[in-house]
Amino acid sequence: MILGLGQSGEKKAEKYLLANGYEVLDKNYRCKFGEIDIIAAKEGVLIFVEVKTRSSGGYGMGFESVTKKKQEKLLLTAQTYMVGKKPMPARFDVISIDNGEITHIKNAFGV
Repeated sequence: MILGLGQSGEKKAEKYLLANGYEVLDKNYRCKFGEIDIIAAKEGVLIFVEVKTRSSGGYGMGFESVTKKKQEKLLLTAQTYMVGKKPMPARFDVISIDNGEITHIKNAFGV
């Protein structure tokens, strides 16, 4: 099976997270507000991860495409995910894969 650029980046991000002690709880969680690429946990914190992959710098770095509007959608999606779950601290991370290089921005936007 040939993966698209986005799917390939998400697989790479998942491997990176696992190698760095994160537990992957869910992938490609969808609701009416949007999608969260990876939901993980580490040290009692729930982490919503947006993965952006770029094969060239022609459109800027991947993390630059996480606009305020995208952040708002991620927040609403995360709130929907958390309904009925045990309350715990949460944060939003962005993993940007640019020309194969991983940049992990922890707590990329505070809420």
